Amino acid sequence: MASGKPKKKNPRLASGRKRVRQNTKINAANTSLRSKYRTAVKNVEKAVATGDMEKVKTAFAWMQSVVDSVADKGIFHKNKAARDKSRLSAKVKALAQKAA
Repeated sequence: MASGKPKKKNPRLASGRKRVRQNTKINAANTSLRSKYRTAVKNVEKAVATGDMEKVKTAFAWMQSVVDSVADKGIFHKNKAARDKSRLSAKVKALAQKAA
């Protein structure tokens, strides 16, 4: 009883084997997009923390396109994407007002 999960059986049908191959490929793509999304959000937050407006503007523009594309593909819900963009936009706006 050393292992927690039971060993998965290989599917017998060809359609099942194909589905396993597809799921593996799709899972890798989704993981990559999820990571890209989170990295884009973190880059904006780091730029806001440093206070460099040029960095903030470029990072925010890139983040918006990444967030929209990931939400369109259904990796994250559209409302989550909108919420993240709204919160970061507020931080960027506050930094711009503080700098002015």
